[in-house]
Amino acid sequence: MKKTIQFGEKVEGFNIPVLNEREIRASAGILFLAALLSLMAILFKGNFLPIKYFITAFLLDFNIRVFINPGMSPSLIIGRIIVRNQRPEYVGAAQKRFAWIIGIGLSALMFIFLVLANAYSPITGLSCLVCLLFLFFESAFGICLGCKFYSLFHKEKAKYCPGEICEVGERQKITFIQFFIVIVFPMLLLFIFSLFNGFFHIQPHDLFS
Repeated sequence: MKKTIQFGEKVEGFNIPVLNEREIRASAGILFLAALLSLMAILFKGNFLPIKYFITAFLLDFNIRVFINPGMSPSLIIGRIIVRNQRPEYVGAAQKRFAWIIGIGLSALMFIFLVLANAYSPITGLSCLVCLLFLFFESAFGICLGCKFYSLFHKEKAKYCPGEICEVGERQKITFIQFFIVIVFPMLLLFIFSLFNGFFHIQPHDLFS
């Protein structure tokens, strides 16, 4: 029987509590989209209301994850529903908890200044951008940036990292041609953009008018 208050799941074959990385990534994607839309409301409309709602929900969600049970986090539950037909990819819970504590710190800072004090500043802006960066890397690449700092504050090495990046082993090689393509591709785009720049600026018309 599962405990109500616990962090991580006990899964056969793993000697430490673990979490499903797939649902964590799904949750990060949901939160990233919500944060991005809230930020766009500020940039394009000067509307701070969505970001206040988001920060409050984000802070509450992460406190539930860390201090009660990740299985009771609304965003993680939605993530689990979305990826329920995918095979779980279990990762160590300890480093995730550390990363989420960083998330609590950042969101608490934004909550204090932007919600309670009702004031914006470079502090809230930078905190928001860092949160967006963390969420994007988690959802897009499966890279937990907060987890990277785990080893700096803990003597024991993190176990069961996403993609087994904690273990020393063979990694995918990147050839010179692939590097060359990454460098040349933006140059090619700039050349094409310069050729079609005038055409791109023409306002589109209704196809069916």
